[in-house]
Amino acid sequence: MQYLHDVWVNWFEGEENGYNVCHFHEWRKDDGVELLDQVPLLKVDSCLYNYIENDLAELPRQLLEEIFQKAYLRKNHERVQLDYCFVVSDGVGILVVDTIGYSVPIRKSRMIPRQEQLAYELLENQETIHYYFKGNDEKEFHILSPEPYVMNGLTRKERQLKQLLFMALDQLNSSENVAEVRYWYTEWSPERYFEIQHLNFEHVWNELYESTKYGWSSKHEKFCENIIKGQPFFEKLWEMEHGPKVN
Repeated sequence: MQYLHDVWVNWFEGEENGYNVCHFHEWRKDDGVELLDQVPLLKVDSCLYNYIENDLAELPRQLLEEIFQKAYLRKNHERVQLDYCFVVSDGVGILVVDTIGYSVPIRKSRMIPRQEQLAYELLENQETIHYYFKGNDEKEFHILSPEPYVMNGLTRKERQLKQLLFMALDQLNSSENVAEVRYWYTEWSPERYFEIQHLNFEHVWNELYESTKYGWSSKHEKFCENIIKGQPFFEKLWEMEHGPKVN
């Protein structure tokens, strides 16, 4: 088994979609970056790699057994042994994974470019390991876990704000308040005011969601800011990306 040493990681916890595991150029100064003293390096087929990168499902038992307690975190000049931590690649993408003792990839991180390059060089002559795993037939996406194409091309800040907007829209959907959803769709598309007044709840909400679903713009951002007003939890998430709002 091959190993990488002195690997900087920036853990994103509980992320089932790879687009939320930020690449190095999107790391922030206040992210909690850690240093792995040693970590096993595995080359797997693309099917398993995509399963690990884009899901929070059971990892192959054989894989977990092979990497058990072979990774170490460097903390305050001490080596801390990690139960199930490894770098995995299919030769195209690459990811660091830590299960924090479980059998699912709870924490995921990208790597800094120099270490990525080193890993790819080491993998060039390494055989692909084919682990047996029972993958999901078809991953289900929904408003709180959108399809990758909905997030493609957005910055980290834009992705976070878009997910905040979707959380607010999901809450709006659960309220089943037709007057409220008509109000917000009119805010988004004022030119359709008269038409909107004659649409039922489901129709209005679906049209609002579909019309805000793609891309990200200043219009999206302003709409997001308005729809979360007066909701402390959402406002806190907004401030994490945008700084405190000025009244």
